[in-house]
Amino acid sequence: MNIELREITVRELTEGYEDNAEAGVIGYGGKLDIRPQYQREFIYKDKQRDAVIDTITKNFPLNVMYWAVREDGGFEVIDGQQRTISTCQFVEGDFAFEERYFHNLQKDEQERIMDYRLMVYQCSGTDSEKLGWFKTINIAGEKLTDQELRNAVYSGPWVSDAKRYFSKNGCPAYGLGSDYLDGAPIRQAYLETVIDWLSEGNVEGYMAKQQHKPNADELWVYFQAVISWVKATFPKYRREMKGIAWGELYNNHKGDEIDPATLEKKVSRLMSDEDVTNKRGIYPYVLNGSERHLNIRSFSDSQKRESYERQKGVCPVCKEHFEIEGMHGDHITPWHEGGKTSSDNCQMLCAEDNRRKSGI
Repeated sequence: MNIELREITVRELTEGYEDNAEAGVIGYGGKLDIRPQYQREFIYKDKQRDAVIDTITKNFPLNVMYWAVREDGGFEVIDGQQRTISTCQFVEGDFAFEERYFHNLQKDEQERIMDYRLMVYQCSGTDSEKLGWFKTINIAGEKLTDQELRNAVYSGPWVSDAKRYFSKNGCPAYGLGSDYLDGAPIRQAYLETVIDWLSEGNVEGYMAKQQHKPNADELWVYFQAVISWVKATFPKYRREMKGIAWGELYNNHKGDEIDPATLEKKVSRLMSDEDVTNKRGIYPYVLNGSERHLNIRSFSDSQKRESYERQKGVCPVCKEHFEIEGMHGDHITPWHEGGKTSSDNCQMLCAEDNRRKSGI
């Protein structure tokens, strides 16, 4: 890759600046693609955005930026999108810094900002080299997420369309399913989660197959089906429903005959059961019956000591004596049969018999 260092003024950078949302963001007289397909969304918080303007107004050096030189003579940002957009937005009057918009500044103050020089490395190379740079360069202290890197590697029409559904502030996926998903759309959490569900864990393999397809309709239709199924299966919403792997449950149980009223009774009872320490695990449990989702409360040290003394250190299964450190607390009446995590329902088993009973 050929790399040349150039000085670009803010005046040059902001000339012809346009933010056309899905249609793209341009600057530098229309020659700079500020948000190529592989780039992340604008994620700077107010404090970070203000830090860029503070650096410029004080004439301090801003971190060097990287542009890729295109075959048509234009450029695209490899590193520096957040700083570039922050600068352009301020000059455009989109936000105030220290309670003053750009148009509120004195003429000489405006000129100092417009004459500020940015250091830009202009890089010529292949697409794979550009993506390599994008993956390795430190983006203004904001580490790329795994999904942001995947978006870069598999950039194309499919990623662009998928981001429209899953990666924007206020995107359709947020409006439909924000009560059920963790993370932020603009950091690609929604997109990564839904691809993971649909591909059953093979995110990169799925994206590789979809890369050159014209749209992400399959992914969007799938997500709508998942959320519709969740709402029909569990009509009563609880905050514990946020962040559950709903796609996995949908994949495994979408064909089951399910009575939502019966499930609701089970969910309600388990929510009030003090032995269930993982309330979010109730939802997969009522569908597949696996107690591992519930994290049933363990016996306390005092309860185990009480049982150990009552047994005089003898395992009731093998009749051998053990020190307490070599034994485990076990429910005499299993939890799923109504047994509670209480002293009178605790027995101490040796490690071997406990493993045998637990099926480990």
